[in-house]
Amino acid sequence: MIWLPKEIVFPPYEFANEEGVLAFGGDLSAERLEFAYKNGIFPWFNEGEPIVWYAPPERMVLFPDEVRVSKSMKQVLRKANFVITENKAFREVIFNCRHIHREDQLGTWITDDMEDAYINLHDKGIAKSIEVWQDDILVAGLYGVDLKNGVFCGESMFSKASNMSKVAFIHLAKNCAYKLIDCQVHNEHLESLGAREIDRSDFLKLL
Repeated sequence: MIWLPKEIVFPPYEFANEEGVLAFGGDLSAERLEFAYKNGIFPWFNEGEPIVWYAPPERMVLFPDEVRVSKSMKQVLRKANFVITENKAFREVIFNCRHIHREDQLGTWITDDMEDAYINLHDKGIAKSIEVWQDDILVAGLYGVDLKNGVFCGESMFSKASNMSKVAFIHLAKNCAYKLIDCQVHNEHLESLGAREIDRSDFLKLL
């Protein structure tokens, strides 16, 4: 168990265990978070736990030109009974990501400190959100970290209407000029949209 010092440093990737746990502790300052994401590291922990930093051996990513749009989703997109915005309601997006009920999940990993930290990143122009609206009501969205080098590190998404989180994700892939979307760890939902796993070493080269 490696505990981080006050300085913004992380141990070598070789210290990560099989699940990708690299270190504990530190803080969620904008400087540390930005440094972490630029080096392929992200925080993931539950309320009441120390901050846990991950650098998994396999990284789930989407190359935007590989995004998979099913026939049914093409119909949803053609119907276009929604409005998509960017960075118009970041606080509302992260609030909904935190509080929406998920069938396969007990509670949430977005703690008070995490919510505050990413709002701070957004205020500094580092974190970004995509919103989907129907009849002026926010029905879906996602947020993550924009590394300003063509890489977007996705953090979480939510949906209150059928297929609308997919609309946000497809918009991110097709309209935001990223070369790579980091999805962090394996997720069947994102795999169905074209995301796949690559080795950590390959991911770090892309960063």
